[in-house]
Amino acid sequence: MLPAHEADAHDSLRVPGDRMIVWPSLRVMLHLFSGLCTSAFVFPFIAAASRDRRIKLWSIQLLAILRVQVEVQLRPGAEAMPQGLIVANHVSWLDIFVINTLQPCRFVAKADIRSWPALGWLCTKAGTIFIARGKQREVRRVYEGLVASIRAGEHIAFFPEGTTTAQGSMLPFHSNLFEAAIEAQVPVQPYALRYVDEHGRLHPAADFIGDMTFVDSMLLIMKVRKMTAQLILLPALDTAGAHRRDLALAAHAAIAEALGYAERPEQTA
Repeated sequence: MLPAHEADAHDSLRVPGDRMIVWPSLRVMLHLFSGLCTSAFVFPFIAAASRDRRIKLWSIQLLAILRVQVEVQLRPGAEAMPQGLIVANHVSWLDIFVINTLQPCRFVAKADIRSWPALGWLCTKAGTIFIARGKQREVRRVYEGLVASIRAGEHIAFFPEGTTTAQGSMLPFHSNLFEAAIEAQVPVQPYALRYVDEHGRLHPAADFIGDMTFVDSMLLIMKVRKMTAQLILLPALDTAGAHRRDLALAAHAAIAEALGYAERPEQTA
């Protein structure tokens, strides 16, 4: 017999059988195809505001197919900003679509996402800004584009950890791209993200780490009974006179506190 805590974790991942995910799998494929068609034949001919509405609706529908509910929480003093730089902890590929249900954004993402089947092309057409990690010239190019986009009124979001992390902990934040908010003279708004089961416990099926592929992750999510994505909006951080390293530390501390994680004060350039 399993100990209680192991039994709980095992139960949260218990599945009803592969046959039970055939219909959701087909629905996801049809939804992806619909998104591909919209991106190819509609997005080039509509205004940005109309595109954002379609991205928001498409994201809501995708999460509904996957049986992922979104719960938005506002901490005291927090409100959605009309303009600024959004930063969040990074758990899963789901994070992008959870945030898009509230505020469609252009995301900064690692370049290998572009090669993901179907979803990579969709992210490209939705305006995702891809970056090759570790290349200073690439960071500079992306940074200059971010400043221009923010000044043009676009919502930009990125994950300062630089990679996904299992729930329960966070990596230090890279501070480079925080400079874009300082130069564009807009606030930084931290979002805290977590995925819980019906009992409010962190859901292990949400973690997208290690050698797990996008397809493996999606199939695992389809097999669980219920998952709730909690999106916690935190008060914006003023960038006037701030240093990017201080902003990265402040955003990390705010998100860690909201999630109840032990704070790790280190940060990287």
